[in-house]
Amino acid sequence: MSEARDARLLYVADPLCSWCYGFGPELARLLERRPELGLDLLMGGLRPWNTEPMSEAFREMLRGHWAHVAQASGLAFSEAIFEAPGFVYDTEPPCRAVVTARALDPSRAFVLMKEIQSAFYGEGIDMTRADALADAAQRCGYDRAAFAAALETPAMHEATRADFARSRSLGITGFPTLALAAKGELYLVASGYTRTDVLEERIARIAERIEAPLAGDDTRHAV
Repeated sequence: MSEARDARLLYVADPLCSWCYGFGPELARLLERRPELGLDLLMGGLRPWNTEPMSEAFREMLRGHWAHVAQASGLAFSEAIFEAPGFVYDTEPPCRAVVTARALDPSRAFVLMKEIQSAFYGEGIDMTRADALADAAQRCGYDRAAFAAALETPAMHEATRADFARSRSLGITGFPTLALAAKGELYLVASGYTRTDVLEERIARIAERIEAPLAGDDTRHAV
């Protein structure tokens, strides 16, 4: 792929989206196989600013989703969060944590996103809490105090809102969504959980279209 040197992947996700958790290892393998592809993170906002404690019906709905993701991905899920009294499933704080990481050191932002997911889904830690997010950032190499301070600034709140707005402006309502940005265009690679081999095949097909564009090609502006 001759344009791979200039192409970048755009990953639209939410750290507390279970399918994004399942997709994480597939994307990580893609990046290992194709290190020339850069990665940009855009937070979509699955359930931002939710204020309602988790109901029993919501718990059962989540259990069903998590079981499907576990079956597809082979990843382990802890159900400890279901026992947390009054837990509010607000995805804005972990999204803001990734936005903050991106601002402080973008090279570690995807690592932090995966750390948040592992802590929440794998260990059942409440990753809506600022202290838990700062702890995760420290484990990923960020200065804990600096990260915790930046996380609560108006600038990071506004930047997170801007991510959500951009995601909506691209017409993205489901996560994970992966696109390839090349030559000023966005090309949809995957919408939903997708295996690494399939991602590679789709990127190769997109590369062929970019190198020899076809009349009426409708993959551009796909996201």
